[in-house]
Amino acid sequence: MLKKAIPLIFILLLTLLGAAYSAKADHIIAVKVDGTITAMSSEVIDEALREAEALNTPLIILIDTPGGNLDATIKIIDRIERSTVPVIGYVYPKGARAWSAGTYILLSTHIASMAPHTILGSAQPVAYNPLGGTQPINDTKTINALTTFLVEKARMHGRNETTAARFIKENLNLSAEEAKKMGVIEYVADSVEELLKMIDGVKVELLEGEYVIKTEGLKIVWWEPSLRLQILKVLSDPIISYILFIAGLYALIFGLTSPGYGSEVIGGICLILGLIGLGLTGIFIGGILLIALGAVLLLAELFTPGFGLLGGAGFACIIIGGILLFPTLPTGPWLVSTDLLNQLLLITLLAPLIIGAFFIFAAYKVIQARKRPPAIGDIVGGVCVAVEDIPKGKIGLVRCGAEYWQATSDQDITKGQKVKVIQKDGPILKIEPYQQT
Repeated sequence: MLKKAIPLIFILLLTLLGAAYSAKADHIIAVKVDGTITAMSSEVIDEALREAEALNTPLIILIDTPGGNLDATIKIIDRIERSTVPVIGYVYPKGARAWSAGTYILLSTHIASMAPHTILGSAQPVAYNPLGGTQPINDTKTINALTTFLVEKARMHGRNETTAARFIKENLNLSAEEAKKMGVIEYVADSVEELLKMIDGVKVELLEGEYVIKTEGLKIVWWEPSLRLQILKVLSDPIISYILFIAGLYALIFGLTSPGYGSEVIGGICLILGLIGLGLTGIFIGGILLIALGAVLLLAELFTPGFGLLGGAGFACIIIGGILLFPTLPTGPWLVSTDLLNQLLLITLLAPLIIGAFFIFAAYKVIQARKRPPAIGDIVGGVCVAVEDIPKGKIGLVRCGAEYWQATSDQDITKGQKVKVIQKDGPILKIEPYQQT
């Protein structure tokens, strides 16, 4: 009987655990995506979505953007489609706009909504020419590809496909009321709270099946990016990342042609940060490069007098690189508690400081060793004692302080006799009898 009851007890426990897990979703997560869409924007949405998926609660993306990077936009859309919880796009607050990349993102969400007096559209791609500035892309291949892409997203969520195509081909712009009337969005709401009431009980189709949204009694929790993403937000600003890249490149060239001023160090750091901000290396590779550069700089510090630019730059590289590599959530492949991740973050910050203290101590000892008089200067002119008889022209052993040296003389030396070092030829000392005055 007991053996038969074990499977039933196990199933009951799993059911209770599942109920307890779903009961903890007492809030809905809202994240703001404003300004230019960059690689940081995709990281923010991914981070917020992982938390929402862990709590099995929908995610609201508040959109207010003039557009941004196409690669980052595609990553955001791919992440939304792979989500196990509904993603609600909401152009907010009043006066906000979802232009270009914002249009792609909104039409790819499971529920699309706008606040009154907001704008949607102007989705034709543009390119930047250093000589001509920003220019619309009219290449048929690119336009057709993006149009088909956006139309398919509209079809996936039952929205107006014709209007979706016009956003790109005609740079169409719509107000909230017009967008709802034309079947591009589902809801127009004055606030997040009003939107939650509207979508309560709505069913959406996810990759894993149907999901019924239940918002009654849920609190709104505003998602704040982690320290890692706040650093990325600064780096991913197109102006800042480009300046870092160019400044780093020129500083590196100057440093390699005129070493000794530290510009090669500053140039290398700025160049890596610029590459991370421009999205050319990726955050993981960029973090690894910073940590590797920091290690090289700390090692180089041991072979240079003083403890200054190289050591400080090395610390900065390792700390920033560690933060960029650090996982921020206990979801996905990181099946650990939040407390443990907080401890790991503390270690990420403290470990470079503790190890750095060791390097400071080592550098101090190196400096002390360098300040000592050369060993040759100490031993030449010094007085030693013969350890054995040393016939004229032969090599024997003498003791100089606590060290034993090979020595030779033009005179016979007897064991225990004091001798004076008059010359050093490699490892062999030239000695003569010591004449005390």
